[in-house]
Amino acid sequence: MNVRWPDRQTVKKISGVLGVLGVLGVLVGLGVGEAHAVNQEIRALFQPDPAQPGKNLFVNQTPNGGYCATFPERCAATNMFSIELPVRHDSIRPILPGDDLSVKVPADWRRLTVTNTETQQSEIVEVRITGLGSEFYLSNTVEELTGVAQPTGHDILWTSQTGWLYAPAPCGGSGLANYTSRSYRFFWHTPVQASCTKTAAFRIPSMYFNKLDFAYELRTPNPLGMSSGLYTGSITYSIGPTGDFQLGAMMEPDDGNLTLDFVLDVQHTLKVDIPPGGNHVVLEPSGGWQHWLDSGRKPERLYRDQTFLLSSSSKFSMKLECGIVVEGGCAIASSESGSRYGGRVDVSVSLPNGLTDSVGQPVKRFKLGREPSAPFHPGIYVDRKPGTLHFEVGPQATNWFLINAQHSPFAGNITMIWDSEVD
Repeated sequence: MNVRWPDRQTVKKISGVLGVLGVLGVLVGLGVGEAHAVNQEIRALFQPDPAQPGKNLFVNQTPNGGYCATFPERCAATNMFSIELPVRHDSIRPILPGDDLSVKVPADWRRLTVTNTETQQSEIVEVRITGLGSEFYLSNTVEELTGVAQPTGHDILWTSQTGWLYAPAPCGGSGLANYTSRSYRFFWHTPVQASCTKTAAFRIPSMYFNKLDFAYELRTPNPLGMSSGLYTGSITYSIGPTGDFQLGAMMEPDDGNLTLDFVLDVQHTLKVDIPPGGNHVVLEPSGGWQHWLDSGRKPERLYRDQTFLLSSSSKFSMKLECGIVVEGGCAIASSESGSRYGGRVDVSVSLPNGLTDSVGQPVKRFKLGREPSAPFHPGIYVDRKPGTLHFEVGPQATNWFLINAQHSPFAGNITMIWDSEVD
């Protein structure tokens, strides 16, 4: 029997990287007269890693700014990322002794939906803000405001008698502080969604925060259950005295909203390697034909097992295309007699460990047909692991061959299709 493997067009379907490359942002347009807003893309990528087949995680591709750009090792240790945006907050009146500057961020997990731009498959992403920082500028030097030069002047400017290096509870300090006589850069960790307050001890005619430096954490879906392609979605936060991001009741931002535009890029691998000569399958009885001739015993079946190497990080289905179609599958026939039917060839597959069927069981001798199978699912990235195709002619058809097909070759083409385009 001849087994025909997919042609060039089909191979493109079953092998190689199936992800779509490129940059796609979801931008919200601003109409005339609308409140200002700022957009920031957050991009993450999944590509299977043969060196770490059990690592089924997205890798954040968004360049760090602000705190994590200054302290990359600290952020990497806690899987934290940060972005610095040119959002400025200006005081709308003088800061008086006893006035509070309360910092608050959306520190709780929030959910958004990302959708595949081609398949419309949707998944959930979660994000939370884990830190906030900025650099504030004073209208006067701290010595003019307090009568004491820096750095002590920065400390006594607030009733806590410490500068903004030291975060008030429930926020935590980060070790980041830079200052001049008129400015102070800080960054605080925000473990919970609550206000962290500094109280002025002296009158400050005016001040402003020149940027918004925030850290975030992500929870992304399992990419092994996602189709290849780009998944996009957005979440919007308000900025201001009563917003999600706050820097004080008397501090007004020049941007009222922050929209985070998420792009999750899934680039799966589905590749099948057949050993040389594997496209020509010869069906024989157990022990070969000579063993049958020598023993005089009739074989009960004709079969052949053909191995292949599979690499897969995505769910996929399998099906057959038959040169000779019969009920229940494909057949082989005599090329000499012109008969269109000699016997059905049953085809089944056993897949490598790490792949399961639709009910979570190992795939062992799963029968294939001309309709797509239910999807097979990877639990880990399977990289060049052996699987087996089982070809078999059952007892009834084998007996027919022994009676009717002596000295007459029977052959047929069966095409195997691995398809990752599964909903």
